[in-house]
Amino acid sequence: MPARPRRWLALCGLIAVLCGLPLCATAARALPPEVVAALQRARVPEQALVVQLLEAGSGRSVLSLREQEAVNPASLAKLVTTAAALDQLGPAWTWTTPVWLQGPVRDGVLDGSLYIKGSGDPKLVMERLWLLLRRVQQLGVREIRGDIVLDHSAFAIQEGDAADFDGEGHRPYNVRADALLLNYKSISLSFVPDAAARVARVLVEPPLAGSRVDHSVPLSAGPCDDWRGSLKANLADTSQLRFAGSYATACGERIWPLADSAPATFNARLIEGLWQEMGGQLRGRVRDGTAPADTRPSFELQSPPLLEVVREINKFSNNVMAQQLFLTLALQREPDRPATVAAARSNLRRWVTERLGEPSAELVVTNGSGLSREGRVSARLLARLLLLAHDSPWAAELASSLPINGVDGTLRRSRATPGRAHLKTGSLRDVAGVAGYVLSDSGRRYVLVAIVNHAQANAARPAIDALVQWAMRDAPAR
Repeated sequence: MPARPRRWLALCGLIAVLCGLPLCATAARALPPEVVAALQRARVPEQALVVQLLEAGSGRSVLSLREQEAVNPASLAKLVTTAAALDQLGPAWTWTTPVWLQGPVRDGVLDGSLYIKGSGDPKLVMERLWLLLRRVQQLGVREIRGDIVLDHSAFAIQEGDAADFDGEGHRPYNVRADALLLNYKSISLSFVPDAAARVARVLVEPPLAGSRVDHSVPLSAGPCDDWRGSLKANLADTSQLRFAGSYATACGERIWPLADSAPATFNARLIEGLWQEMGGQLRGRVRDGTAPADTRPSFELQSPPLLEVVREINKFSNNVMAQQLFLTLALQREPDRPATVAAARSNLRRWVTERLGEPSAELVVTNGSGLSREGRVSARLLARLLLLAHDSPWAAELASSLPINGVDGTLRRSRATPGRAHLKTGSLRDVAGVAGYVLSDSGRRYVLVAIVNHAQANAARPAIDALVQWAMRDAPAR
């Protein structure tokens, strides 16, 4: 054979050998045209987008774009928290809230105090607190001659104010974590139009001791635009709410959740108000303190299983619940000391290192929820996390906790083909992203992570939808 053909065959063989290496398996780095066009319409540069698209199972890379760059993930950070929780605790794990009746009970009277100790349960909402107090009454207690003592000591007290993040202290998503978190330290105002009386009835839940809220507000004609602003409510003191404005009949029934303006005393006012509404009497007061350490509790209230909590965190991007879970993981690792944010950060980074390798600068953990300007993660690390989850015993629990595009949760407005992707969303003023699983036309399942960090990030949502749609079509050649 002539020398030139032999050299050509040798070169082809070398190329074939090299293409068996990862170098020749590098994914395409050019964005699909429809994604580029959507970014241009949003006036967002391509450099603001990071992407990692992998085939689930094999890990084959289909599209990579600045995938190692650490960016602000917003609520995509909840994927790290919830995955770590499912892996460390298991889907069936529950929180327990122990309760002590310290003293004899005779003729409906507890001659002593009632103690309630928090362990971080994020689902101690009004209905479950009612069940806890109902259990106390079923044990024969109608009157408490001592105090009701609330123990928050499982979590270290967090410094700062609820308005520190964005100045919106009345927003429930800004409520701080608490080992004994009752009803998210929030109230709910329901506005129900009564056309005959020409007012909207104002219904308040839960009942708080000492609370005074206007029970009605005048109705007005016109469209339902900024109905909250039209009420002209003074939110400085949510326990003494007055409305100087009106409520549009066209709004129908609406609900306005508000974080309580005095979170330090919220638990005491809630328990006192609910206990009184249930017909109970309290001779002492509701106060903070320390639960007995040397006696067994009279009973324990169990939370819903972790898988239900994870579903609520991811489907609806619940920041408060995510931060409760974040601190709970630290508490479970060191149960003999109060969980701190620093310990929780260290614990989460340790888990990522053990399961995925050293994260280095690709991961900056803040509070477990993503409600932060300082948090950072790379698309590559999140994609590796989702691959790990895909092959784990808790794969179904994590995947089913993610919003379904065009169907529910925070993804119900997605314009990609409905029902074909389970994706966690992330949104802040200058962040928009998705991360999760996409089912393609061929039946393949892909891991997709796409994050935009830019002042116009939320205008880039159509570009992210276009990327999801492109993956559904098995990432066709461009």
